[in-house]
Amino acid sequence: MQNSENRDVVVAALKHAAPYIRMFKRKIFVLKAGGEVFANAESTRALMQQIAILHQVGIGVVLVHGGGQQSTELAESLGIKSQFVEGRRVTDERSLEVSAMVLNGKINTDILAACRALDIPAVGISGVDAGLIRAHRRPPIEVQGHEAGPVDYGFVGDIDAVDSDVLRAQIDGGLVPIISPLSADASGTLLNINADTVAAALASAVNAEKLILITGAPGILEDARDPGSLVSYIDLAGLQNLRDEGCLAAGMLPKASAIEAAIKGGVRRVHVISFKLPDTLLLEVFTNEGTGTLVVENISTLSPEEQGLAAQR
Repeated sequence: MQNSENRDVVVAALKHAAPYIRMFKRKIFVLKAGGEVFANAESTRALMQQIAILHQVGIGVVLVHGGGQQSTELAESLGIKSQFVEGRRVTDERSLEVSAMVLNGKINTDILAACRALDIPAVGISGVDAGLIRAHRRPPIEVQGHEAGPVDYGFVGDIDAVDSDVLRAQIDGGLVPIISPLSADASGTLLNINADTVAAALASAVNAEKLILITGAPGILEDARDPGSLVSYIDLAGLQNLRDEGCLAAGMLPKASAIEAAIKGGVRRVHVISFKLPDTLLLEVFTNEGTGTLVVENISTLSPEEQGLAAQR
């Protein structure tokens, strides 16, 4: 009897997922996961197992990874102080060396190793490779609330252009690009770019169906101290209201900017989910209820059914 019940559950799950598989087959999802996800082999494997399923059902997946946690830990072990302004890292020459070691040398390779174990045909690249991301060094800028004058972020890049053909060639070839958010300017100077910013730019460039930000938080919260204040769905106006009211934690501010950039760049749906929930990516993609926060340009574009289901999250 138990085996029969298990079979019924499996069949029901497949039937439920089938419409989503048809809807998203041959579409592109850009995923961004922070360094916290890759802090250990277990959480890395758990995420990559879910990505393997997306790839196997015909969804083109691009994964952009961060590495802030690991970069900070290595910098501290080397006696290098990490500095952040409005959630963004200030990168001096020594910090840049640390970022390159961590992002390209450690995390990217660890993800590729996990992909090898799961038989995912992945390829690791950075924004430097094949001119994928063209950028320039960010000039000193005024930052609201920072009274010490213009902030010089150091070797931090602002994106000028993305060569989408580089990604499309890999996706069309059946590969899963694993992307480190480093780039270089026209003279070859290495630049560190916020991974959320990179993911948003890539999602816009390849006309992605979805941008999915995978973080430690359950989604966007009305109160950063209260996980129960999860916002099920929100639009750009609502996101701006949360920012104006000071509801977004420092780490969520770059994500909010990336979300806005992606949606204004043509991405219709942006999701913010937590890697700490089991199978969160699959639940977000293949169920109506999802697990995190859905962000759209205007809530009025959601059907009443979508709004009702999102409210059940």
